[in-house]
Amino acid sequence: MVRNWTLGIMADKETEEVPGTILLIPKSSQQQPLGFPEVVDAEPEKKRTADGAFILDPQPDENPNDPLNWAQWRRDAALLCLGWHCLVGGGQTPILAAGFPDVAKDYGVSTADVALTTGLYMLGMGIGCMIASPTAIIYGKRPVYLAGVVLFLGASIWSAASPNYASLVIARIIMGIGVSPCEALPSATIAEIFFLHERAYRIGIYTLLLLGGKNLIPLVSAVIIQSLGWRWVFWIVAIVVGFNLALLFVFVPETFWDRTPKPKNRSRPSLLQRASSSIFNRSRPQSIRSVSRVVKVNEADEKERIAKEEQFSEQVKAKLDEKRVAFRTDSNENEEASAANAGTVPQTPAARSGAATPVVTYTGGQATPARTPNANERNFYDPETTKPDDHTPHTFRSSLRVWNGVLRNESWWKVFMRPVILFAYPAVLWSTVVYSLSVGWLIVLSESVAHVYQHHPYNFTALQTGLVYLSPFVGGIIGTAVAGKASDVVVRFMSRRNGGIYEPEFRLVMALPVAISTALGLMGFGWSVEERNNFWVPTIFFGVISFGCSLGSTTSITFAVDSYRQYAGEALVTLNFSKNVFHGMVFSLFFNSWLERDGSKTVFIALGVIQLGCLAFTIPLYVYGKRLRMWTVRKGMMERW
Repeated sequence: MVRNWTLGIMADKETEEVPGTILLIPKSSQQQPLGFPEVVDAEPEKKRTADGAFILDPQPDENPNDPLNWAQWRRDAALLCLGWHCLVGGGQTPILAAGFPDVAKDYGVSTADVALTTGLYMLGMGIGCMIASPTAIIYGKRPVYLAGVVLFLGASIWSAASPNYASLVIARIIMGIGVSPCEALPSATIAEIFFLHERAYRIGIYTLLLLGGKNLIPLVSAVIIQSLGWRWVFWIVAIVVGFNLALLFVFVPETFWDRTPKPKNRSRPSLLQRASSSIFNRSRPQSIRSVSRVVKVNEADEKERIAKEEQFSEQVKAKLDEKRVAFRTDSNENEEASAANAGTVPQTPAARSGAATPVVTYTGGQATPARTPNANERNFYDPETTKPDDHTPHTFRSSLRVWNGVLRNESWWKVFMRPVILFAYPAVLWSTVVYSLSVGWLIVLSESVAHVYQHHPYNFTALQTGLVYLSPFVGGIIGTAVAGKASDVVVRFMSRRNGGIYEPEFRLVMALPVAISTALGLMGFGWSVEERNNFWVPTIFFGVISFGCSLGSTTSITFAVDSYRQYAGEALVTLNFSKNVFHGMVFSLFFNSWLERDGSKTVFIALGVIQLGCLAFTIPLYVYGKRLRMWTVRKGMMERW
């Protein structure tokens, strides 16, 4: 009988085997099969961390070329190089925030027109995400990363040399397309090179660098704008991006690894093997491990099971011996005699026809190839079943290949449509909303910073306006540290309370501090500006907003990836497309005029209410999330594509 509740999470009515639900913390030294009615000895013990505290998910292959088997420094180097590039790319959204008046003066347009370039840049990012994801899934992430950096480099030079406003707009759109892999792919890369128990902390680092760029780059650009002019911002960006191209080329190899389960024996079992396995599996008691409970055999049953297994194993061996004798037909007896006189080993009919039969032993009730036979047994040996995989480590030179061939034989257009289909998956939809709000509020603030601080009563210069971003930068660092470590602590605590079983909904507990801090920061920022408080007051609230946004972005990405790891790449496209287009671009069309018309208090209190209203849906998702995950499996919407 399926339990109805697990720490407030409703279980599915029919099954407990739901995607995303895994055994994270073992209860004993013996690891039992998870989720299927397997015999106790049928499944080998799963690999764990060095201290045995966590079961590794996903399970790494024995091949040293599996990215999960790379040296720790190599995996962290790839993460940091990508993170640094994401910091530079993420900072391109508000890079002109302190210089809006200067750009407007040079081109003879309004400040609102210059702010629109930010929204159009985000439109380019949204388009780029939709292109980058299917291309990366089919051809690999490495060529997409490198192509994006090259496009980013070219667009930076174009922006610096733009002769008019229209040219700058086009350059910013193309720049958005080039930067888009920074947001669409790294989370999927993290899921490919780090285990589940390592993932939240690493995603936190990535989020810190991505959002840190949105807070730190405007500070640096403000210094450049005041000393050298706004065009030099893009010239310096071009130099840095050229350096990033070298970093990614050297330290970020292709991370794709096919984890599709592969059968150990590709030849079809013989009739005797299938019959014996069927009889044995019916005759022995089974120990069933489901996601929420374990039905263990008692000691007496275990002894009886072992005795039956030994007895049955002897019977099967006897039957195999009889089968070998039966192979020797009357027509072969003469051949045996002549072969014996010649001192050679006779061939069986199976060997003459080219169909080899493997030597079989019985472990756990299943027939598996046991060893390479000696010369007298070679008639019953199938070399295909024991052919070793190529475990030769790849050389450093081979890892520098830009393109590794087609990784998946799928239609590009079908893969292109998958992020759209994921809007129908409740876990991804929630993550999309929270991520869009978390990153979107920082972008909205970047468009309003010049309006707030460079006018009465503050009258800041471009440099002083840039220094304001120190507050959200510090808030983002604290938020990322809390999101990564605190989330992992919460997950481990709740998993232990749940018998070692991890549910992705455990991540949703972090939605409470996300809602409170972000809403409080938005309302406090708008209220203090309207009341003309000392500049420190709205600046501190800016940091509180960044703290909440860092929590929200890390939580949403981790929840989406943990719920549907097989769709991590597509899910990140869904998140980033929504953030760039539905939030960033749309808000840039009307936000500044709304702010001028209704005032900061009304506008930012409304934003806080929107934040609280959207986060309120976390409660039903926590309760019914597991059932909804199973509902998506039954519908099979993604499988049709």
